[in-house]
Amino acid sequence: MKDRLYLLKPNFLDQGKIYFCPGCAQVEGMLSFYPALREKIEVFYIDFPRPRPSLIAEIGEDNQGCPKLVLRGEYDIPQSVAVAEAKGHRFISAPLDICRYLASAYGVAEPH
Repeated sequence: MKDRLYLLKPNFLDQGKIYFCPGCAQVEGMLSFYPALREKIEVFYIDFPRPRPSLIAEIGEDNQGCPKLVLRGEYDIPQSVAVAEAKGHRFISAPLDICRYLASAYGVAEPH
């Protein structure tokens, strides 16, 4: 099973302004540097408004923030990466930790 990455779609409307998620943009930047990652993981772009049913189904209502990487594979996780668990699934929330994990698991350069 592939790891699943959830990112917010850019240009979402909140309180009358258009935004993008900086954390999602950071992870998206890594995907742009290493496009082969898109073949190794599943990437889902979800809408900003809550509830976010796809995330709720995997890791619960309390974990709807983005970005999220739901770990489905059996890769080693660097000790510096914070991993949480909900509904029987492990996941990473912090953008830099997501990038560190992707580097370690899939053999690309790690963030400096």
